[in-house]
Amino acid sequence: MPGRIVVARKYPPNVVARAKAEFDALVFDKAIPMPELFQACRDHKAEAFLFSGGNNQFLDATNIAEVPPSVKIAATISVGFDHIDVAACRAKGLIVTNTPEILTGCTADTAFTLLLCAARRFGEYFRVMHEQGGWKAMGGAPLGTRVHGKRLGILGFGRIGQAVADRGRGFGMRILYHDVARKIPEQERGAEYFASFEEMLPHCDFLSLHADFNPRTAKIINARTLALLPKGAVFVNAARGGLVDEDALYDALTSGHLAAAGLDVFQQEPDFDTRFAGLSNVFITPHAGSATHETRDAMGFRALDNVAAVLGGRAPIDPLWR
Repeated sequence: MPGRIVVARKYPPNVVARAKAEFDALVFDKAIPMPELFQACRDHKAEAFLFSGGNNQFLDATNIAEVPPSVKIAATISVGFDHIDVAACRAKGLIVTNTPEILTGCTADTAFTLLLCAARRFGEYFRVMHEQGGWKAMGGAPLGTRVHGKRLGILGFGRIGQAVADRGRGFGMRILYHDVARKIPEQERGAEYFASFEEMLPHCDFLSLHADFNPRTAKIINARTLALLPKGAVFVNAARGGLVDEDALYDALTSGHLAAAGLDVFQQEPDFDTRFAGLSNVFITPHAGSATHETRDAMGFRALDNVAAVLGGRAPIDPLWR
C-alpha cells in the first residue's frame, strides 16, 4: 500500500503529480494553517506531510503535541528551517527534513540580480519607462553605483555565499567574507576572511547576507553595524528577514548613509514593511530566490524523496536531527 501523505499548500504541477502517483496524497491548493493541517493528517491517517513555513506554517513547541502519532516525517520544501523547532521535533521523535543544495544557484542569481538592480537604480528606470512615458519624464537619468571592481562583503560563506562570490568574481570584485570559521583555500578561492564581522564592514562597498537565522544572527544588521559600512554602500538580503532590524535599515536608506538596497526577504512575510516599497533606492522582490520551474520542481522532488525513504523504512536523506 502506498504511504499516506498530506500536501499542505499549492506546489508546482509536476510535484503534485508525483505525490499523487507515488503516494495516497491529500493535496491542498493553498497554504493551510497548522490546526487545519493536523486535522487533515488525522482524517487521512497520514504518515507524512509537506509544508514550507510561509503563511504561518510554523512547527514549534506550541503545536508539536498536536501532530498526530501516525505522522513519521514532516518535510519542509525549503532550505531554511527557522519555522521549525528542531529540538521539539526531536523530543517528540518526529523526523523533519529540508531541501538543501538545490536552491544554491538560483538564490545566488537572485542575490546578484538584487545587487545589480539596486546599485544601478534599475527599479527607478523600470518605473520611468513603464509608468511615466520614458526618459523624457526623467529630467536626466539618475546615476547609480558602479559594480565592477568594487569590494563585495559576504556574511555567511556556505554554498550560497560561495556561489555569490563566484558571480562577483565575474565582475572583477574583490571578495571579503565572515563566517563562524574560516573555509579551506579551495572554498575561499582567494576570498579574504575576517574573523570579526564588524571589522569587515568598513571595507565593504557591497554587503550581501547569506547566513542562517538563529539567536546569534538575529538583527545582526542594526544601527550599529550599518554605521560601520562606508557611506554610499549597497546592501543586499536574499537570506532571511530576521537578520535585519528593518527600522535601522530604513533610517540608513533615508539618511543617505546607504546608497541603495536590494531586498528579497522581510521580517513579516507574506506581509512586509511597505515603507521600503516607497523608497526609490530600494529594489524589492517577493522572496523569489528559488522561483524557477526547475528549482521549485527539484525542491518538491527532494522532499518527496525524503518522505519515500522514511516511509520505506530507510534513513532520511536530509534530516534536521540525527
